[in-house]
Formats: sequence, C-alpha cells, structure tokens
Amino acid sequence: MTVIYDRVALIGLGLIAGSMAHAIREGGLAREVVGFARSAETRATAREIGLCDRITDSATEAVADADLIVLAVPVGAMGAVAAEIAPHLKPGATVTDVGSVKQSVIDAVSPHIPTGVHFVPGHPLAGTEHSGPRAGFASLFRNRWWLLTPLPDSDPQAVARLSDLVRAMGAKTDSMEPAHHDLVLAVTSHAPHLIAYTMVGVADHLRRVTDEEVIQYSAAGFRDFTRIAASDPTMWRDVFLHNKEATLDILGRFTEELFVLQRAIRMGDGQQLFDYFTRTRAIRRGIIEAGQDTAAPDFGRVATTV
Repeated sequence: MTVIYDRVALIGLGLIAGSMAHAIREGGLAREVVGFARSAETRATAREIGLCDRITDSATEAVADADLIVLAVPVGAMGAVAAEIAPHLKPGATVTDVGSVKQSVIDAVSPHIPTGVHFVPGHPLAGTEHSGPRAGFASLFRNRWWLLTPLPDSDPQAVARLSDLVRAMGAKTDSMEPAHHDLVLAVTSHAPHLIAYTMVGVADHLRRVTDEEVIQYSAAGFRDFTRIAASDPTMWRDVFLHNKEATLDILGRFTEELFVLQRAIRMGDGQQLFDYFTRTRAIRRGIIEAGQDTAAPDFGRVATTV
C-alpha cells in the first residue's frame, strides 16, 4: 500500500480509533501512528498491546507534526479537545472526527481550527457493542460506509486525501450534508439504540419476570436488543444530547407507527399486520443485498462444524 499520511494522531483509543490503528499499520498507510487517551489505564493498555507506534501522555504531544488528527472521543468532548490541541496543529494538517453526530461536532470544533488547517468531519458506519483499546480490529471498516460531511470551505485535496485513506482501510465513502446526516443516523442508528435501551429497561422493571428468566430464556429478538444496549453509555448519552431534534422527530414517527400496530393487534386485523410486516421485511432484505449484513443462519453467530 502507498503511504498516505506521514504521521497520524489518534485522540481517543476506543473501538474506532483502535481499529484505525490496526488497519493503517497493517496496510502501511502511514509512517507513524501516534495515540493518546485521557485515561492512564487506557494508555497503559494501548502500550501493552502495541496498538500504536507511540503512545503519548498528552494530546498536544500526540498532534505535534501530525498530518492527520482523528478526534475519536465522545461527541460532548470534541470542542474541548479541539481547543486544547489547536495551538499545536501544524499548517496543512487535516483534522477529522468519527462522531455519530455531525452538526453539533462542526459547531463545537470549527471555531478552534486555525487558519491553514483543514477540518473534514466524518463518521464511519461501523462498530460493535465492545469498547476500549482491546476492542479494535483491522477489518472493522471493510465494506462499510464512511460518511464525510465537508464544510463549504473544505479543501478539496484534503477531502480527497482523507477519502483515499478511508478506502484503503476497506470502507466505502460518500459525502452528505451534516443536517441530513444527523436525520439519516437518527433513523438507522440513534432511535434503534434508544429503543433497545428502553426494551431492556422494560424487562428490568417488569418484576413479574425475574432477572434469571430474562437472561435464561432470551429469544433472538431480546438478545439482539441486549447486544445493542451493551454499547458505551457515555458515547450514547452524548449522541442523544447532541442530536436531540432529529432523534425526537424520528421517535415521534415511531410512536405513531407503534399506535397503528397496537390498534391492529387490538382489533385482530391480521391482514394489516401481514401487509405491514411484508413491507418492512423488504428493508431487511435490502440491507443484506447491500452487503451491510449477512444472511447466514442466526446472523452468522453460530459457528458451523466441519
């Protein structure tokens, strides 16, 4: 692979940044990958597993002479981190982020980007329910979308260079307006996560069902809810606080649809239920056809025996 950036600085060393470190180093896409995390424990773990070429004890040291700086911290911390590192960014460097919300991140980060430094917001649509420096793996982004939301004054060459890196890590790229991104993600990610957290919370509050029964007899649907609801609490708290309007809009529409189905069940309208489920089933088939999931039995979770 061709070296795309001489030095990449990863600020935050969780699942996404860790996977970027693995993918970049495996592909030889940078001459050096430098990492920093606020937690001393996280930094120690990253050093122990050799996650990056170098782990620093400050964000300012990590970004020194870096050509690409990746903000991989919770959305609510983006602005403070940008303010901290801004005086230490070299001219011509590119700053990007991996936050699940874009307009809020742009509003928080943009004022701190110095003249001569390029800011290209981004969001990889990839992840698992695991977090921390040990959670990353090089193939996380393979065949997944990585959305970029360039600003009107974003340098085209900086955008193209970042796109080259993303594709070299195995992802597919697309550009999107920040506000539209936030609406799309409210549908495809944010509201589903909130619903998952809520369903697990309902089971927890339903005292007629014991904790043992909930765990022991979890069918596929509830098991999938618990997988989603195992995601990082800090990250998701910030997502909902910073994508409030779009998430509330989608939750309102979800509530309306739920009332329609509730009435159909109460009235015994089997045809309406069948028609509704038939239409929505096509969405799942489309996801599989787009290569964003597998049609393997049990979603590929059951190991096959040879």
